[in-house]
Amino acid sequence: MQVNMPLKIIGFGRYLPKRIVPSSELEAMCCVPAGWVERRNGVRERRWVTDETSSFMSSQAALEALDEAKLKPNQLDLIINASGTGEQAIPDTGALIQRQLGLGNSGIPSMTVHTTCLSFVAGMDVASNFISSGRYKNILIASADVASCGINPKEPESASLVGDAAAAVVVTKSNPDDKSMIHHAHFKTYGDGAYLTAIMGGGSRFHPRFDGHKPEDDLFHMDGPAVLRMVRGIAHEFLDELYPGLSKSLVDIDVVVPHQASKVGLMMLERFGWPENKIMRTIETLGNCVAASIPATLYQAVRDGNIQRGQKVLLVGTGAGLSIGGLVLTY
Repeated sequence: MQVNMPLKIIGFGRYLPKRIVPSSELEAMCCVPAGWVERRNGVRERRWVTDETSSFMSSQAALEALDEAKLKPNQLDLIINASGTGEQAIPDTGALIQRQLGLGNSGIPSMTVHTTCLSFVAGMDVASNFISSGRYKNILIASADVASCGINPKEPESASLVGDAAAAVVVTKSNPDDKSMIHHAHFKTYGDGAYLTAIMGGGSRFHPRFDGHKPEDDLFHMDGPAVLRMVRGIAHEFLDELYPGLSKSLVDIDVVVPHQASKVGLMMLERFGWPENKIMRTIETLGNCVAASIPATLYQAVRDGNIQRGQKVLLVGTGAGLSIGGLVLTY
């Protein structure tokens, strides 16, 4: 769907926890053979938090992004927490990020856009509409996910896949003579797949105080093969709705920054005729970092020079819901 929203990323930031967890540690935890994790999921190592919180990681990434944007925290007009995992049930994590940035008495509006692994992409879409309307000028979009706390060793495929990370961008309205903009945006949700990827606890349905609550209710569950089957059934139509011709080639897109869902998920992208060298990957060293995967990979691609100003970039992925979404933008 063509939107042509004038939006420019003027600052990038990322925070990675210091603890590096090799796949051998997960293999011992999940009782699987040596080498199984990298062969199955493509993950060699990932980062896990020690004492870091989600809001702390977001604030650290945000400070780097603000520094690059040459802005002070109090020059922000809106803070969007675009994460798949919250730091706590209440208050909203956006308020906690604001507080971590020393803005707790600023009144700057802070909110969450939560579409699990697609939260950053949805956050960009929301920010572009706010900026285009003139309501806000400088917006921080921060994604931080601590997935390590919810892994289930009895499900080695998903337990060995996830990592912790944070990334942030500062966006503003691009000038009339600037090519930076969001050209296309599209999202679809299929609730029939809602329980293929889920954490049943943490809400009002399976509250810890209820009789029958089990510790497993608070752990992450994913039926990976079923998710892939469902995605294969909807991907071609979705991609052509997002950007005509995308299901057969990259058309005029220079670089793809996908959600680092899994090794198999990334391999599936090549079946659309997308060249392997144009698909950015961080899964080997970061794993699947939920909503932080796309901005953390985007950060890496920009810092490594794989994305240059003026290039057309596709952000695309799937998330629990089951949801699928993407943006085509000029960086």
